[in-house]
Amino acid sequence: MRSSKLPDASKYKALSIVFMTLFLDLVGFSIIFPLFPAMLEYYIPDGANSTSLLGRLISPLFYWAENSGATNPKFMTSVLFGGILGSLYSLLQFICAPLWGSYSDRVGRRKVLIITISGLALSYAAWFFAASFWVLVLARLIGGAMGGNLSVATAVVADVTSVSKRSSGMALVGIAFGLGFIIGPAVGGISATLNLLDYIPELSRYGINPFSVPAIISLGLSIINLVWVSVAFKETHPVNKRIIHTESKKFSIIDRFKSPCRATRQANSTYLFFMLAFSGMEFTLTFLAVERFLFSPIDNGMLFVYIGTIMILVQGGIVRKLSGRGLEKMLAQIGLLCGFFAFFGLAYSTNIIYFLLSLIFMSFAVALVTPSLSALVSMYAKESIQGQALGVYRSSGSLARAIGPLIAALAYFSLGSKSAYVFGSVLLIIPIMMAYFLPRSKKYNAT
Repeated sequence: MRSSKLPDASKYKALSIVFMTLFLDLVGFSIIFPLFPAMLEYYIPDGANSTSLLGRLISPLFYWAENSGATNPKFMTSVLFGGILGSLYSLLQFICAPLWGSYSDRVGRRKVLIITISGLALSYAAWFFAASFWVLVLARLIGGAMGGNLSVATAVVADVTSVSKRSSGMALVGIAFGLGFIIGPAVGGISATLNLLDYIPELSRYGINPFSVPAIISLGLSIINLVWVSVAFKETHPVNKRIIHTESKKFSIIDRFKSPCRATRQANSTYLFFMLAFSGMEFTLTFLAVERFLFSPIDNGMLFVYIGTIMILVQGGIVRKLSGRGLEKMLAQIGLLCGFFAFFGLAYSTNIIYFLLSLIFMSFAVALVTPSLSALVSMYAKESIQGQALGVYRSSGSLARAIGPLIAALAYFSLGSKSAYVFGSVLLIIPIMMAYFLPRSKKYNAT
């Protein structure tokens, strides 16, 4: 059974720091979620009339929506164009997550956390001054490239936990996610009601925009996070366990998924298809709420509070209590089935009660699947390549996030919201079948 040589007190401190690091990071990251419909409505011009570069780019999409009979062509164009923007962000995460994970295996976790948090702070600073849509795009691309915190933080959890406690540690990561998704969207929805230009219009010359307040809050949280890690975090991946020499290899997208362990490849593939469906839902959910129930940014913020609260209750009350019993595979399977029913319910939810009930199933899906599969990957992988293995795992999710929003937005745009969510439920049949063939974790406890 693998176990870190760190003293128990150091292990608990490292876990607490990782928890706060992820929490602050996820609050800053998720602040933007409830703002997407309003932001795209603000930045995207009327494609039928605008002569700007952006207007000319989206003009074909606008006419496509108009000719397909959409009652609000600009709204539908925003959905599709937003899917493209979301996919670009996650594409960079897909490319960079395993690179950051592998780099942390060689130089340690602390250095990589400091680099990536600094990069995120830079992206939020760019968002603060994003009067132009293209500056906003640049900010999102920087954020995507620096989105290596999660893979490195989960590697820290693997560093300081034994195999029997691995699921419990990964559930802690999930709780930090849940809390971040409660606080972040709520802060984003509320802070978006404060527009600095209403008080000081002259600030527009410096790039200040109606969404600069949420951006400055995200920037402040990143700075706090950077100081916190720099001062309090002690290295958890000692030199004697690092991979010092690595061969220089040409970059290959296929290499992102290469692993000597067949079980790890199976878990990565299962996670990829789950996230392919979930990321599409995650991006289009706020648009769905606006379309069917006329949600405002504050309403959408409270929607994520609702989802995050349920996720915390599930991960804190179910996943952590059942961890270390070899039940990771079963929990992942239950979560995938919950996701199937959630998508089907959302497709037909024209009543707010049915809508919220469907989101309960969706919250169970995310809360069960993500920590269970990440725990399995860390159990399958050797100790010396925890960062790389978890980086590839997160990269699978990032690839799904790079494709999922675009596919979901295209389905939403061309077929309508109901068909898009029915398609999501059908897609989840694939990971449900794949999870059935995953090896049980108990076979790897002595690896």
